[in-house]
Amino acid sequence: MLPIALNRATRVLAAVMKAPKEYVCVMKLHGEVDIGVLKLVLTEFTGPIYQRPPLRSAVKRVIRIRRIYSIEMLEVKNTYVLLKVKCEAGTYIRKLVHDIGMVLGCGAHMQELRRIKAGPFTEEEHLVTLHDLKDAYDEWIETGDDKMLRKVILPVEKAVEHLPFVVIRDSAVDAICHGASLATPGILRVETGIKVGTLVAIFTQKGELVALGKALMRSEEMVSSRRGIAVKPTCVVMKPGIYPPLWKRKTET
Repeated sequence: MLPIALNRATRVLAAVMKAPKEYVCVMKLHGEVDIGVLKLVLTEFTGPIYQRPPLRSAVKRVIRIRRIYSIEMLEVKNTYVLLKVKCEAGTYIRKLVHDIGMVLGCGAHMQELRRIKAGPFTEEEHLVTLHDLKDAYDEWIETGDDKMLRKVILPVEKAVEHLPFVVIRDSAVDAICHGASLATPGILRVETGIKVGTLVAIFTQKGELVALGKALMRSEEMVSSRRGIAVKPTCVVMKPGIYPPLWKRKTET
């Protein structure tokens, strides 16, 4: 599962990359292991773990903490173990398998790996091939019917479904598109549970994504405060000019 963005949607990819991931992998044990012992060791690797990236990696090899949300043992055949792992972004599954083998005492390595979920995108619902994309494009060109094309190319709003939301007034949209910070008078409603520093998605009343930003207030403060900056945009997705620039009129008057 590899999300690919087009045009201005590429601006939200960082949010998808930092979202939790889910994998299915084949772990090859280097010796016979009791199933009960294996299950016990897998539970020890659930939760926050220390992990040093492997030699062949794209990041600096320093010890860091990554959270393993769950490890499910799907199947065992001889010394092959099929696992499903839900984890924090930045977790190296091959290093996780290696460390499990070390604790078991027999050693292990990752034989195969498949990512089945990245943020809000799942293999079952959203996986398409380049052939699917070409067929959808050809159908649109030949018949003008974009129904198939809309199934393989999703709106940018889908990429931020996992983020908490803030819905703003129409009068505030164009100001945000020009890079202005979001003040509390421009907010209509927010999702509960937002904390200071949380990455949030800013939407119009119609559900259109305007920008992503860093929360400077908690959800309760955004709703109750009459003034103050609630969200500082980190990347703007919507083009300026789509909504009327009401903020300019206020400035001029």
